[in-house]
Amino acid sequence: MRGDDEAADQESAAPLARHLQPVVGEQGRLLGAPVPLEAQHEMNAVDTRRARKLQENLDRRMADQQMVRLLSESDFAGTHYHRFEEALARYGISVLRGWLFSGYVFKLAASRGFDLKPDERELEELARDSDLREELAMMTVARALPVFRRRALVEAGWQPDGGASIATYFMGACAYEFPNEYRRHRVQQKRWHRGQATQEITTEDRFVVQGVTEEVLGNLRVLQRLRDIDDPRTQATVALTVDGYTQEEIQQLLDAKSIRAIEGLLYRWRTKAKRREEEGGFHG
Repeated sequence: MRGDDEAADQESAAPLARHLQPVVGEQGRLLGAPVPLEAQHEMNAVDTRRARKLQENLDRRMADQQMVRLLSESDFAGTHYHRFEEALARYGISVLRGWLFSGYVFKLAASRGFDLKPDERELEELARDSDLREELAMMTVARALPVFRRRALVEAGWQPDGGASIATYFMGACAYEFPNEYRRHRVQQKRWHRGQATQEITTEDRFVVQGVTEEVLGNLRVLQRLRDIDDPRTQATVALTVDGYTQEEIQQLLDAKSIRAIEGLLYRWRTKAKRREEEGGFHG
């Protein structure tokens, strides 16, 4: 019996042993051939690109760490922080506009648990309407800036060894703020469509409609001037005011210190806009 078992083991092991034999013939020649020089260069180039990318990412994060250290000396406030915030806002608006055009922002939001489920009409509108992309990007960035300052900088949520640069971290904050901003846009659209469907213009309403028209035209002129405003928080404040939000609501949306701070932003903007109008009329 034992001899039979050993013979059976040898028979079952034979196929496995064949795999351990040296490969001969054409197949063996190919396996034993050296790697072509072109392939070696390609593999070296890939490794070099990966190493360069890793080094660039590391250098960027180290530079970000130094910048954050300098900004912390003034408690993330003042002129230097204001310039940093403006640069970050311009970058965020540019990236968000691209995400909105392609629809990628909705996939990013869904990956974070905010499935907005845009329909074809909404996606087409975003791809077609540059002003809408600008408005949504601007408002999202305005909402994200104070949250980013508090969590990433003041509370030290961003760390250089976390793998993300400051810019990447900020875009993550924008991705979390975008769903609320887009829901606000949807509510406004529903209100507008509902108003359009129920509006009945009669002779008695003519003077009322004229007043509304003048107000709308005034708001349009304000919106056209939004591009001339450098400060993203002032842009957001003016845009929300045009949309009919109260100063108390704006304070909550932008996480401002007080209603007086919102009043101050609007006052400075109105003063500057009025001065520009007077200078334009004088030169004309």
